[in-house]
Amino acid sequence: VQLQASGGGLVQAGDSLRLSCASSRRTSTNNGMGWFRQAPGKEREFVAGINWSGSMSNYADSVKGRFTISRAYAGNTVNLQMNNLKPEDTAVYYCASFLRAFSATSAAEVRYWGQGTLVTVSS
Repeated sequence: VQLQASGGGLVQAGDSLRLSCASSRRTSTNNGMGWFRQAPGKEREFVAGINWSGSMSNYADSVKGRFTISRAYAGNTVNLQMNNLKPEDTAVYYCASFLRAFSATSAAEVRYWGQGTLVTVSS
């Protein structure tokens, strides 16, 4: 399975961005999917996740109320709408397909990783 992430870029604080991740295989529709991020000098951290049907989602406390994760195109695509971006959101964002049908918060629960897309938020 290949996960192709897109949508990163350079924005100012308070702006919005929408990240998308397309899966190359329909089997990903049976798995939870999510987004992680890694800032320079920091460990990769969980951002948001969604279950196989799109009916349940969870978020890191740092992005709750600002980011929204969703699934589209029969579950093959997962989107991350990021509003009111802050400089501390600057990172490489990775989409992920989880081992199971539900979302998870640990990188150990990820089966496949996307290639990453850079989000830079200037103050």
